[in-house]
Amino acid sequence: MQKARLCVGRNCCCSMSNPAEKPEVVQLPAEPVSAPSASSRRAAAQRVREARDKLTSTSGTRPAFDAEMLRQYAQTRLSASYVVMLLVVATGVLFGLWMQPIPAAAWTTGMLCIHAAMIRSCHRFLAEASSSPAATRAWRTRFVVLDLLYGLCWMAILIHPVLDLVTETLMMFLMLLVIAVSSMLAANLPIAALAATAPVAVAMALNFAVTGALDNYILAALALAAEGYFVLLAHRLHSSTFATLEARAEKDALIGELEQAKAISDEARHRAESANVAKSRFLAQMSHELRTPLNAILGFSEVMKSEIFGAHAVPVYKEYSADIHNSGVHLLNLINEILDLSRIEAGRYELNEEAVSLVGIVADCHHLMKLRASSRGITIHEVFEQAMPRLWADERAIRQVVLNLLSNSIKFTPQAGEIWLKAGWTASGGQYLSVRDSGSGIPEDEIPVVLASFGQGSNSIKSAEQGAGLGLPIAKNLIDLHGGTFTLKSKLRIGTEVIVTFPPERVMSALAPLSEDAPPLQPESSAMPDEKRRPRHKPIMSAGTGS
Repeated sequence: MQKARLCVGRNCCCSMSNPAEKPEVVQLPAEPVSAPSASSRRAAAQRVREARDKLTSTSGTRPAFDAEMLRQYAQTRLSASYVVMLLVVATGVLFGLWMQPIPAAAWTTGMLCIHAAMIRSCHRFLAEASSSPAATRAWRTRFVVLDLLYGLCWMAILIHPVLDLVTETLMMFLMLLVIAVSSMLAANLPIAALAATAPVAVAMALNFAVTGALDNYILAALALAAEGYFVLLAHRLHSSTFATLEARAEKDALIGELEQAKAISDEARHRAESANVAKSRFLAQMSHELRTPLNAILGFSEVMKSEIFGAHAVPVYKEYSADIHNSGVHLLNLINEILDLSRIEAGRYELNEEAVSLVGIVADCHHLMKLRASSRGITIHEVFEQAMPRLWADERAIRQVVLNLLSNSIKFTPQAGEIWLKAGWTASGGQYLSVRDSGSGIPEDEIPVVLASFGQGSNSIKSAEQGAGLGLPIAKNLIDLHGGTFTLKSKLRIGTEVIVTFPPERVMSALAPLSEDAPPLQPESSAMPDEKRRPRHKPIMSAGTGS
């Protein structure tokens, strides 16, 4: 009898008859990225609050937008400053033809001074950083006063007595031009537009009305109608600009909320990554700490169970030793499953791919599980398609998938039940594996639960053989690593079927033989290198066709 070599201790890494792996090194994921700074989160929250303050302002003119409306008013004034200057100078030159040059020059100078004061005020307002409500009201009052002076100056020239010789048509045209330009420039500040145009329109209407002629009455009415039209147009432009500002504020609020949500999600992701790193470190440490004493337990229990050093004085000790050994094997398998799932979820599971036969693997697994199925009176039927080419896959992973599926089917199939194993071609040229049983089935709402890690259905909880809930999740993840699909179908009191498919890209076929018309190969000399002596017919990866 060969003497069993035992080892005990914290650093023991051997095993008696258990095929446990040696302690392995689990690669830990990289450190998670740093969480977003508190200052960025505060800035995002501040932007959200400002945008909400603008949108939730309940006063009639929405004071939150007043500063922005004044800013657009000032920008419009500055952009049209040369046009207004040209209009004033041209009007002064034309009016100099009907009146004395000195009054016309004085009027032109006064208008240019008011225009210069307006331009200077706009520049100062745009350069000022403060946008408090008090400052906004002060600037609005200043702009309204300047526009009023601007309109009064136009009124003074249009009702000058010397211009009585000018036709009413020319005066009406000039008035409409002044009102139109002033309304468009002050549309973002409706009260300023009214202050600039109302004196001109009212003065012209009175000037036409005092003559007492019917045509002049009509012109006076047209002047007032034109004033009302342009005031309404300025109000519509103001409403359109205001709606644009509201839309922009809503967009800013949405962007701010998205940034805030992103900051929260980044922080949650950072915490999740930190927890994942801690979990991986724990598993890496505990894998060795648990396996080392477990190897000794399995070794000693197997020695006592096999009675290598002699029979037990009390026969029940042999049964206890077998129970200890079986429990140790179960615990070791559970540790291995947890570590496999951890590696898969961390993206550290590497496939050792080679050419394998799907039918052969399924048949081997059937042979391994046949005794367990027979002890429960369960019949396993095989339905395999013949002459199927090999798959480019990880044999250990596929074997684990088949064993997990068969083990679940046997566990939840009642006495004298049946299990069908099928392997064949898919419609797209891939290969599939199907495991169907006549068990109790799984409720439809519990299918996502049993596919989740450590998830167990109600039938599993009621069953005497409860597992860890890792078999199906590990099988699904291994199939996903191969680029395949994992489908679970089940009906209560009818049974469960799991269909696993592999893509056509993983099906291997050989090159077609050379045709008879091909020229014969030249004899190779013995001095040719080994690379040229290799056979030319070599298996390659291609989509399977079933032939």
